[in-house]
Amino acid sequence: MRFVEANGAEIPAIGLGTWELRGPTCARLVEQALKLGYRHIDTAQVYENEREVGQGLRSSRVRRDEVFVTTKVWTTHFAPNDLERSTKESLTKLRLSEIDLLLLHWPNPQVPLTETLGALAHAKKLGIVRHIGVSNFTVALLEEAAAVCPEPLVCNQVEYHPYLDQSRVKDACARHGMALVAYSPVAKGRIKSDQTLARIGKPYGKTAAQVCLRWLVQQNVSAIPRTSRVERLSENIDVFDFALSDGEMRQISSMGSKTGRLTDYGFAPKWD
Repeated sequence: MRFVEANGAEIPAIGLGTWELRGPTCARLVEQALKLGYRHIDTAQVYENEREVGQGLRSSRVRRDEVFVTTKVWTTHFAPNDLERSTKESLTKLRLSEIDLLLLHWPNPQVPLTETLGALAHAKKLGIVRHIGVSNFTVALLEEAAAVCPEPLVCNQVEYHPYLDQSRVKDACARHGMALVAYSPVAKGRIKSDQTLARIGKPYGKTAAQVCLRWLVQQNVSAIPRTSRVERLSENIDVFDFALSDGEMRQISSMGSKTGRLTDYGFAPKWD
């Protein structure tokens, strides 16, 4: 496993996203992923599966200090007292003594960012989280957050895949020593039928999805693909034994545009 280093954190380059995974299926997928060599598991309060993620972690028998666990605070818990309380609830559900990375899930303009980031930093000082960061932040919000947060932010978790140009956000992260963590890295499965990526992967004996994930890894981006199929777990992590050429990297990057976003909600910020 390779790692993305950012403001003191070492984030595994490939992790398992658990959005929409529920119950025994979620616990089984987490357990299998860890047995296969995954060391980054991503969950969130709003996913309602933190308990099952914790079960999978314990069932895997992988040492706790070898696994990087991320969870995210939902927007209704951004007031300082609510943030601390909900984080402790997440710890109870996960049955962990600390969370490796705690993120603000989406921006919430109803609560001053300074207050929320102060509470996030306080959770770190309490020792219940090791690292803190944000998710779905625009460049402007990222600049504001980096300026006012009392503790270093280690990442911005955003949608990122070959169809969505995120160069501005990626550059902003780099300016502040932060990592970009990519959710929906295979474009919710659409990558699998992409003929360009399949053609690039053929000489390497790799699938379109593996080429896509390798493209992210070579940008020093951490990717958290979600799957409900055990066989996909092996495919998604098998991307460290080949390298794309500079020309192939540029060709894949040229596929992106501002209109390639797949995850958008009414409460989302005005995207870059």
